[in-house]
Amino acid sequence: MSVVDKIRSAKSTAFSFELLPPLKGNGIENVYKTIDTLREFDPKYINITTHRSELVFKENSQGLFEQVSERHRPGTVAIAAAIQNKYKIAVVPHVICSGFSKEETEYALIDLQFLGITDLLLLRGDKAKHEREFSPTGHKFATELQVQVNDFNQGLFLDGSKMKSLIEPFSYGMACYPEKHEEAPNMDSDLFYAKQKVDAGAEYLVTQMFFDNQKYYQFVDKCKAAGINVPIIPGIKPITLKNQLTVLPKIFQSEIPEAFAKELRKCETDEQAVEVGVEWCTKQAQDLKAHGVPSIHFYSMMATQSVKRVAKEVF
Repeated sequence: MSVVDKIRSAKSTAFSFELLPPLKGNGIENVYKTIDTLREFDPKYINITTHRSELVFKENSQGLFEQVSERHRPGTVAIAAAIQNKYKIAVVPHVICSGFSKEETEYALIDLQFLGITDLLLLRGDKAKHEREFSPTGHKFATELQVQVNDFNQGLFLDGSKMKSLIEPFSYGMACYPEKHEEAPNMDSDLFYAKQKVDAGAEYLVTQMFFDNQKYYQFVDKCKAAGINVPIIPGIKPITLKNQLTVLPKIFQSEIPEAFAKELRKCETDEQAVEVGVEWCTKQAQDLKAHGVPSIHFYSMMATQSVKRVAKEVF
């Protein structure tokens, strides 16, 4: 059963969360620890992020510094396979444009097929840290990546050759932005591309994190008015650090409501910020569930214990 089928068939609001692969050189133990902490809430699926390589300077044998490409969090496909094998929970690896060639994407799709992992989240991904603007290695837009996956589902490789055996098609979701993507000129333009994704086969949309539920509800209404009728999954995160008051809006362009910001400004320690973050996120999740959202997706990076506390009150 695909993720979208699990969401649609859930008797009440479903629970899911996102994981990061461990940093290069670290083991998988902390990934398992996070899952063990949260699986009591019956996650319908677990997302696993994908990270591009970055250019870094390293000293060579001659004592000179040279630029090399280094990936700090490899292993998305392997982590997805390990989780599915150990926990029998649906996994949704991210497949991104950023930092990956079309050929590398094709190889990843082949590997995922071999492993029986057929749910994906298709994303453009972030620009490299050294870039002023997004510079593609392969696809420039998530909708172009979508075309490649659709062709693969039809049994076609990049070179136009056909697969010799039938495959189970990939089911996939894509991203949307209740407060507008940072590069979109306006919300109407953002809605245009969201509809384009759905019309081309995206079975559900997952939002960028937000802290104001009204912005989500308004966005859903606009989507429906535009003819977008797939599940729109709200993505939320409990704040756990004082500096996230200014860091998260800068990174994710997500506005923090003044009532929330006011309480965070009172915090003198990160421990106090955790309590404020859990309280706000709990109220968010309770309100979303009361409005009958199909699923709530938690961004759990550095926030596993907080997500657990929220989930205990909501699920």
